[in-house]
Amino acid sequence: MLLKILRNGVGGLWQLGDKITRPTKMRRSPEAQQQVAQACADLALYNLPRCPFCIKVRRNMHRLNLPIELRNVSPGSAHRDELAAGGGRIKSPCLRIEENGESRWMYESNDIIAYLEQRFANIT
Repeated sequence: MLLKILRNGVGGLWQLGDKITRPTKMRRSPEAQQQVAQACADLALYNLPRCPFCIKVRRNMHRLNLPIELRNVSPGSAHRDELAAGGGRIKSPCLRIEENGESRWMYESNDIIAYLEQRFANIT
């Protein structure tokens, strides 16, 4: 119980710090941003609002100006069950990537950030 309270308190501070120090969004031409938005339609981030690793990924998504759907995996949510069924485990953050009619699940925050950078950073 004490650990949960401490974790939520620290997570809340991380959230606040993120909102205060959020990086500026990457600027693209309207055509390029539309291309990015279409590509992001095949992505979903399963995350917890106060998880520091999730915040790290969301900050990078914001910086890269990526409109990726966020799915909260808090206990009791339908997205949590979806993550367990599709990805095989309940761990966040997790990026679901739809390609050629198949789903791929990427779990590590650094891997997710590297993937997003590689795929979207050069689209201007």
